[in-house]
Amino acid sequence: MSTRRTQVAIIGSGPAGLLLGHLLKAEGIDCVLLERASREHVESRIRAGVLETVTTDLMHRLGLDERMNREAMVEDGFNLADGDQMVRIDIKALTGKTVVVYGQTELTRDLIVAAPQRELEIVFEAADLALHGVDSAHPKVTYTKDGVPVTLECDFIAGCDGFHGPSRRAIPAHLAREYMHEYPFGWLGILADVPPCHDELIYANGPRGFALASMRSPTRSRYYIQVPLTERLEDWPEDRLWDELELRFNGISQHGVTRGPALEMSIAPLRSYVFETMHYGRLFLAGDAAHIVPPTGAKGLNLAASDVLYLSDAIIAHYRRKDETALLGYRDRALARIWKSERFSWSLTKLMHSFPDQNAFERQMQVAEMDYLSRSPAMQTAIAENYVGLPV
Repeated sequence: MSTRRTQVAIIGSGPAGLLLGHLLKAEGIDCVLLERASREHVESRIRAGVLETVTTDLMHRLGLDERMNREAMVEDGFNLADGDQMVRIDIKALTGKTVVVYGQTELTRDLIVAAPQRELEIVFEAADLALHGVDSAHPKVTYTKDGVPVTLECDFIAGCDGFHGPSRRAIPAHLAREYMHEYPFGWLGILADVPPCHDELIYANGPRGFALASMRSPTRSRYYIQVPLTERLEDWPEDRLWDELELRFNGISQHGVTRGPALEMSIAPLRSYVFETMHYGRLFLAGDAAHIVPPTGAKGLNLAASDVLYLSDAIIAHYRRKDETALLGYRDRALARIWKSERFSWSLTKLMHSFPDQNAFERQMQVAEMDYLSRSPAMQTAIAENYVGLPV
């Protein structure tokens, strides 16, 4: 067995953990990232692709935005469609801001590749991760690397290990304050090296349910359709999915759907989840460890970035000025933005999906809201403000 020491132990090497690690190292604060999976697995995970200013600003602050600036697609707007009616939300005209299309996979790779030169240590394949003494002045994390048990002593633990990680479970159940809403459908997604059917994202609803046409680059597209939770991937050969996408988008998109071999297909359930106990002792949660939003509205990664911004500022204040105010206020500061983002994703999900128990009245409410949206600059502005990201 070996024993090590650091100032901040970060659990998880997704964007939340990586951004936090880089921000702390930039201020001379020692930290170690512990990741249960392999580097290859982490770098291959297919996730979100729409970045708010809070995320791109952090990459710029770290000086790690060179590839993103070169390869990303800047979007001035996006589209909401219901049947044949499509409303463009001109986010640049309405807010003065834009969003950036750059895959979370690429962002993660940029952060991992830069780690050695920034002396940020990442321990991949750290097995049997467990948190100890998180409510004491001397917390620690134990893990096994290459068969050798390791104890990592630290001042703070940052739980950035996602919905299924061990960090949240280290908080006593009687202190947990959590909220969850599960949706009665999932998203079936396909990623393919084909040009996008439209120059901007389209969120579409109609008699066949929800569909999303998005992109990762000018030559790589990401599509989703709403499916019942009972559906299985084997029920959806590629041709069947492409047929469905053509039905949804060929009539409303600029270029029409181009078919191609799938790089990845998956079905993901949708849920809204908030774990308000984001701070317990010397443990702080960030990202998906503390909250999940439906992918409608592209808030997940960007919420993780704002969590990390708040948490890094708080930890830096502790070490630089012995100021505990921001650490004690981290939970409330983060939750204020989390709940507003949850509200936006929930409302957009309600507007753009067909629910199994939806009656005729509820359907007419969707139609009426879309009609009002198409005519109301005020409502378009409200949606645009939420889409580009509320102030941090």
